[in-house]
Amino acid sequence: MRKHTFVLLLIISMVVLSACNNVEEQSSDDQLKVGIMLSDNGLGDQSFSDMGFAGLEKARDELGISFDYRELQDSETYEQGLEELVEQGNDLIIGLGFSIQEALETAAQKYPEVSFLLIDSKSDLPNVYNITFKEEEGSFLVGVIAGMKTQSNVVGFVGGEDVELIHKFENGFVDGVKAVNPDAKILTEYAGTFGDDQLGKKIAGEMIVSGVDYIYPAAGFTGVGVLLQSQESGIYSFGVDSDQFYLAEEAIVSSMVKQVDVAIFNTVKELAEKGSISEKDQQLGLKENGVAIAPIRIISLSAQEQKTLDQYIEEISNGTATVRK
Repeated sequence: MRKHTFVLLLIISMVVLSACNNVEEQSSDDQLKVGIMLSDNGLGDQSFSDMGFAGLEKARDELGISFDYRELQDSETYEQGLEELVEQGNDLIIGLGFSIQEALETAAQKYPEVSFLLIDSKSDLPNVYNITFKEEEGSFLVGVIAGMKTQSNVVGFVGGEDVELIHKFENGFVDGVKAVNPDAKILTEYAGTFGDDQLGKKIAGEMIVSGVDYIYPAAGFTGVGVLLQSQESGIYSFGVDSDQFYLAEEAIVSSMVKQVDVAIFNTVKELAEKGSISEKDQQLGLKENGVAIAPIRIISLSAQEQKTLDQYIEEISNGTATVRK
């Protein structure tokens, strides 16, 4: 009798274990898989790539997706990295940055059944979804702060590559400064690269000699050099893409935050919950919580200055004021 009972329990246990294994296999098969090709500076850029990666980490932790990534250090070209992500069977493949567009479109044409998400540029291919940002709106607010607070009446902008996307940062900043301080002088220089912090320090140093007391870099890792030189020289600066305050806590007044992590998380969440992405082209600004400014630190705005800043935020958000791209 005991022997029969033992055998029966053993069979039941095997059935239960088999069922559990089937559930696990099914869960694994159903799990949404996402791949991301990071921008050229990769992880540790303390800016764009790190933000994109953080969005997928949040999606993994909160939504139960799995994801993998490629950097140019791992792959000789963007094309190779994207090809590897396709071969893994990812349900969505993200290209982070405008410089990836050509390679991503090549992959999208080769694999029309695969869905791609392009960040910071726009493709007309049917299987490519796009997210762009109104960087000019957040940059305008940074310019307003610099224009109100400059003592030398000379401020600076440092761009990475001289491309249309970075012109949006510059135009917004310049117009923000001029909106509150028409007499201010604005020095502008493009480094030609997003990856050279030493060049960023050199450019910032030259601007500081010319009297600049606030500098806004939109230059990736090159911009990190600008921030560090600003701190060393005792002037003020602004972070970009993420809240970069911790990089130079004696210099960074605020940051123009581009919510890349939020945009990626929300898009992946929609795909995970609904099985599709509703909007082919998302353009995110202040109103859509796509851009913002980080808390203002190390300086104080007067009540009137704060009122001016708040008024611009409200007018841009509700559409009564527009910013030049």
